Amino acid sequence: MEQPPVSPRDRQMAQRCVECPVCNRARRKQRGLAFWLVKSVEGSLCPYCKAYERVYGRKAHEPVNDS
Repeated sequence: MEQPPVSPRDRQMAQRCVECPVCNRARRKQRGLAFWLVKSVEGSLCPYCKAYERVYGRKAHEPVNDS
């Protein structure tokens, strides 16, 4: 099943998730309250986390490999 193309609005919303201090901490630390919150809330409530998943192809709490 093909995903619809990523819109400029999706990219803007995903950027908000990238800049979000809670999501950033969850991606960096992979444990704690921020991680639990992002993992639990992202799929159901946060439109920025949903856009992050559409743009980057991974959940907002998953670690970013910079290597």
